[in-house]
Amino acid sequence: MIKESLLAKIESRSIRVGVIGLGYVGLPLAVEKAKAGFTTIGFDVQSQKVDMVNRGVNYISDVVGEELATLVKGGMLSATSDFSFIKDVDFIAICVPTPLDAHQQPDITYVRNSAIEVSKYLKPGSAVVLESTTYPGTTEELLKPILEEGSGLKCGEDFYLGYSPERVDPGNLIYKTKNTPKVVGAVGSDAAEVIAAMYAAVLESDVHVVSSPAVAEMEKILENTYRNINIGLVNELAILCNKMGVSIWEVIDAAKTKPYGFQAFYPGPGLGGHCIPLDPYYLSWKAREYGFHTSMIESSMIINDGMPAYCVERASRILNRRQKPLNGSKILVLGVAYKQDIEDYRESPALAVLDILKESGAKADFYDPYVPEYKRHGKVVKGLAQITGEIVADYDLVMITTAHTKVDYHMVQRYAASVFDTKNVMKDMYPRGNVEVL
Repeated sequence: MIKESLLAKIESRSIRVGVIGLGYVGLPLAVEKAKAGFTTIGFDVQSQKVDMVNRGVNYISDVVGEELATLVKGGMLSATSDFSFIKDVDFIAICVPTPLDAHQQPDITYVRNSAIEVSKYLKPGSAVVLESTTYPGTTEELLKPILEEGSGLKCGEDFYLGYSPERVDPGNLIYKTKNTPKVVGAVGSDAAEVIAAMYAAVLESDVHVVSSPAVAEMEKILENTYRNINIGLVNELAILCNKMGVSIWEVIDAAKTKPYGFQAFYPGPGLGGHCIPLDPYYLSWKAREYGFHTSMIESSMIINDGMPAYCVERASRILNRRQKPLNGSKILVLGVAYKQDIEDYRESPALAVLDILKESGAKADFYDPYVPEYKRHGKVVKGLAQITGEIVADYDLVMITTAHTKVDYHMVQRYAASVFDTKNVMKDMYPRGNVEVL
């Protein structure tokens, strides 16, 4: 009867939805569910986020502020830190962070704590879906026992459980939460049918059902490991091409003229964001449980993790050609967000570049039109409020680490003593005698 009841509630838009974690994944998902006509409650342990949502104030770039305000004012969306309201919802999506710990191993504390809180108030006839990126097996090996023990309910009989990996690309102008295809894997075919129906009612995209949560979990890891490996390949080739005096950027431009069998990936100072730098660590950690070493994946991770240090070494060489040591030089880093035109700096390689520069004795500052300050190692680091020709001219070297379109690169090229462009944003600028490209 659970399946029929939930499907009927989805059809009538009477099902109440809970979204745990109101960050880059959770808030856009909560907004889309509310826009689709489902009364939605957002849960978050950060009181600041809860307060902002309840005031209709947006803090995520992929959410339209006016839509959020309208949904809150109309009573379709609210937020709370009180998990007892789980008892009032029928469909629960867990969208909490899954970082790495100090030893580069999966930290599933947020997932575990969320499951414990849900289990206290989980009612019969509910469905729970994990969206957080994690290692294969998390849904059935971690969540299922916690939910069953804490609630006294039986998975598949009293409640449904599944996994549907988040697919969020901050700043993507084409694909948002609403129009990105969804993958669903669940414990049992009835659960899969209900969860797929819920997403189909919310999104303007296909919902692809797989045979189990583990398949969906592995699928998410594959998506991002694929990118990690290919970026590692071009980063390694970039290092080789520099030694050979060949432009890796020109090589890629030539290769991508092939209409089949090739997809362009580009080098840079390293990997950023919540998924691509972290997911391979989840897989390699889980693989060791089976006595298996993911050698190709681990090799790409070594290359990508080493790119910030390589970029600093290249910067040092540029300074040396002008008889300037890295120690004591003034360096301006342009961009600390992990990708262009967003405010998200999670795992940004630019932060590692700044750390290494400062550890080497350089006097390093940064400017980012989207990120006025960032938190690192428990400290707040403030950037420059603006850059002008006079400010740029005061630095021995400018390093471009994020390709923001709001930066006047013509001005930078005109006034900078030297520029190390790790993103090739100055490719069409001439003359460029003071510019060196990764």
